[in-house]
Amino acid sequence: MKNHHAPDQTAESALFSAVFAGDENAAVRLLRSGVDPDTADEDGETLLYVAAMNNQPGIVRLLLAAGADPSRLSSGADLPLCGAACAGHHEVVRALLAAGAAPDEPEEGGFTALAWAVQLGHADTAAALLAAGADPERPGPDGLSPLVSAVRRGSFGTVRALLFHGARPTQEALAEARRWLATDIEAVLRAEVSQGADPADVFVRRLPEFAGITVSVEVLRPGGGGFGREQQTGHGAIATVLERELGVRAPFGELLDRAVRFADPDNENWREAAGELAGRADEVTYQAAAALTRDADPLRRAFAVDVLGRLCTGDGGRAFAGRVLPLLVKAADGVLERAGAARDGAGGAPDGAGAAHGAVLARTVVRALGEPGDPAALASVLAFATHPDPPVRALVAACVHALLGGEEKAAAGDGEKSGPDGSDRSANAPTDQGSSDSRTETAALALARLTNDPDPVVRNRATLALSWCPSDSLEVRESLAARLADSDPATVAEAARGLAARRDPRAVEALARLLSTGDPESAAYDTAVQAVDEVRDERARAMLRGTFPRIGT
Repeated sequence: MKNHHAPDQTAESALFSAVFAGDENAAVRLLRSGVDPDTADEDGETLLYVAAMNNQPGIVRLLLAAGADPSRLSSGADLPLCGAACAGHHEVVRALLAAGAAPDEPEEGGFTALAWAVQLGHADTAAALLAAGADPERPGPDGLSPLVSAVRRGSFGTVRALLFHGARPTQEALAEARRWLATDIEAVLRAEVSQGADPADVFVRRLPEFAGITVSVEVLRPGGGGFGREQQTGHGAIATVLERELGVRAPFGELLDRAVRFADPDNENWREAAGELAGRADEVTYQAAAALTRDADPLRRAFAVDVLGRLCTGDGGRAFAGRVLPLLVKAADGVLERAGAARDGAGGAPDGAGAAHGAVLARTVVRALGEPGDPAALASVLAFATHPDPPVRALVAACVHALLGGEEKAAAGDGEKSGPDGSDRSANAPTDQGSSDSRTETAALALARLTNDPDPVVRNRATLALSWCPSDSLEVRESLAARLADSDPATVAEAARGLAARRDPRAVEALARLLSTGDPESAAYDTAVQAVDEVRDERARAMLRGTFPRIGT
């Protein structure tokens, strides 16, 4: 078939070009002109396979809608579903499954799409395949079960997806996780890929992905290109979950070691270990964590504090709240004392690792103080408002927001706007009790100062917290008004919402601007829409309700 838009190129070739370029309009035009969606090139590679491998979900859907066979082998060997799964293109995988691709159909070599996904750690892809009916127990070409393959890869997300969809936890899988816990992953990868290579050509990277770390070792060729291997490091989290599933109680110290090696409370290995201990909600765990708060190592103290904070949040942990808060306050005082001593030069400044671990401890302490939900922790939280680490200051604002009840108000919506007497009863309208509460006023002043922080994340968290704070004063209003000129639309929206709730007319212009020029898909736009209900002036409220995005202008 001749391509009238490019006489030297056939229509089939032009469609391949459109697929490679991701040009959906050209693909539509060529498909409507009659090009076969199952067209293959001279090597037998199909259009659908090319689109799947190049992560073109829109074009994949166009080809499928035009009649492309999702189960047709490309080059006589490769399935589009397997190609997409191998590359981790989960949107393409979903499109192929929706068109009838069989989730367990093997391609040449016996690989199924799930076998590719679990061996390469593509958790979202594996979840999509399992939800479509892929067998969570079907062994791969190497004879390993999907669960053991996912454990070997170190992909915690893939392991969770398999367990959720019915994979049976086994001692073999747990043994594999523990084996890798005792293995130097970087050394193993180096040994596999760098034999005979110049050490100067070997590059190691640690890539943050989701809540974990992927270790990548590559050998770069002098002329360009290279080869390498990578592996995820979620074996600690995997072992913790499998132990729970199998009824194995790991000792406190073992879970502690799994956590602190990553020096990050948000890492999946730390998070699962702390969650497992807190979930036990027993005296043994409490006593072990309490003793650990006196440890010399800031990371070990941080883990203890994290466990104690979490201990108060579960149903079984409420009994510990009265004993936990004094421990957390004492831990907070210790952090501040050490920081003050370092600032004054007593004992010398910490080295790079020491400073980083100290910041981890400070963040963990602030977060833990907010966990029990006791406003008595406010003073200890606010003591960190001038901490040099921006994430600590951002957590201060978030914890104050929670301790003042702002999270509950935001989750519940604006609530009833007026009482039976017509008085204002909006979510954070000032009340006599609120204005006389010195604790709340102190928190509001601290938040007002944080809204002017040089860090944009801190400003956003502080503005949100101040917006929902029950306090009302000139300083609160002026601090919110100053944020109407912030470079972050989400911060502007929260400031406008807070002013609207306080009947400050400066909110109206800011809301009108957000509603007319903001991205309708953004959180800032959603906040602005909700804030319109806070505007008490009926004319202004009607005007705002009639303001729509000026798309394309």
